[in-house]
Amino acid sequence: MSTQITLRGKPKRLAVLDYGLFEVHSGPRTIGICGYVIETDANEVVLIDTGFPQKYADDADAATAEDDLGSFGRVLSVTGENMPGPQLAKLGLRKSDVTLMIQSHTHIDHVGDMAGYPHAPILIAAAERALPRPLYWSGKQAMEWPNRDYRLVTGDMMLGDGFDVLLCPGHAPGQLAFMVQLPQTGWVLLTSDAISRASEIDEGFAGSWDVEQAIHHGDRLMAMATAREALVIFGHSPEQWPALKKAPDWFE
Repeated sequence: MSTQITLRGKPKRLAVLDYGLFEVHSGPRTIGICGYVIETDANEVVLIDTGFPQKYADDADAATAEDDLGSFGRVLSVTGENMPGPQLAKLGLRKSDVTLMIQSHTHIDHVGDMAGYPHAPILIAAAERALPRPLYWSGKQAMEWPNRDYRLVTGDMMLGDGFDVLLCPGHAPGQLAFMVQLPQTGWVLLTSDAISRASEIDEGFAGSWDVEQAIHHGDRLMAMATAREALVIFGHSPEQWPALKKAPDWFE
């Protein structure tokens, strides 16, 4: 495992991938499951997160029972089209085109196809990779770490010109967020689950792995977004998700 990785190019465009819909019992609230693709002007393809495991597209009820996910919520729609391969295809890309995979954290709705890119390094927080297994969920079929080339994040870092990786523990021990500068859109903050939805700030990040850290980093991210006049894309926003531009469309 290594800590050294740098992109050669600048971000050229960004796409939001649609990994399906989930209903959280608390609320209840309906949330989108998302990933991201960032292309650089050096033809690099960065994939952030991969959604639910394939078994949820095959049989969501059986997968939910196997993982004991029903205590938290229920899958509303996760189909074959919501898997990373078909989502990448909407952008004219294949899984083999991915040059770097980033794991924002390792909960079940982000880590499903982590092993699907054996040719690409995985950028992940050192605190997350140090766990005995990915966080996944509480079911009996918890996944193991795939044998890959892991590049470890130990603090905020500049992955490349206009691409900042921000270490924001709170929701998870190694939660990452991202600030990307696009040619036309300008700065875009991808909060991932460091801020799942705007209302989570007012709710005090209740239920987080570490509430105090979640509050600190939530405030830090929003201050950074304000300073850079960034477009903020939240990790699981019921309000933002329905109208959010998604693949095959790009933010440029």
